[in-house]
Amino acid sequence: MNNAPVFQAADFLAALQACMPRGRVWPKAADAIQTQTLQGLAIPFQQHNDRANYLLVDAFPSTPEELLPEWEATLGLPDPCAGTQPTIAARQAQVLARFTAVGGQSLPYFIAYAAKLGFTVTITQYTPFRMGQQAMGDQLGSPDWAFTWAINAPYVSEIPFRMGQSAMGDALESWNNAVLECELNAIKPAHTVLRFIYGLTAALDDTFILDESSLA
Repeated sequence: MNNAPVFQAADFLAALQACMPRGRVWPKAADAIQTQTLQGLAIPFQQHNDRANYLLVDAFPSTPEELLPEWEATLGLPDPCAGTQPTIAARQAQVLARFTAVGGQSLPYFIAYAAKLGFTVTITQYTPFRMGQQAMGDQLGSPDWAFTWAINAPYVSEIPFRMGQSAMGDALESWNNAVLECELNAIKPAHTVLRFIYGLTAALDDTFILDESSLA
């Protein structure tokens, strides 16, 4: 939430009563007709204040709540990647990743894109076997391997329920790599083949680069 002032209906009621003239014909008792009338005006004022405060939250792609559907519609979301019942946090992550994506083909770009989706990954690039570059014992690879790369990620990428971020009805914990695969397949260079390798320690290893020019 933001630090904008939060006013309740009682605050607006007190402000309205302070603006009224003084005198016996202007009673401020709780059961007075004038108080009940002003109370009816105070409730919409609180509602407008609440909506204005939420607008400050919804104005940023990483935290939208009430305007999350509008953000998604603008960015071509939701899509089948997220499944039938994605959590609010997962939907916000996709919105953030797509909105901030500026395009790129470097390793840091793809790693950062995955991080915005909530996944910690490393990248492996491959190369064909070339005489004078590879050594005895290296794998024999055809020329096609120059256009192949892999995303390494944990076998299970857990997305926990977070107070203040998750919404009522979200699972206490969820795990699904479908969004990672779908999103990266959509932005990978068209001439390349992308593999996904999952393992408990895959994302903890250093990035392994064999041919840095293969994605260009």
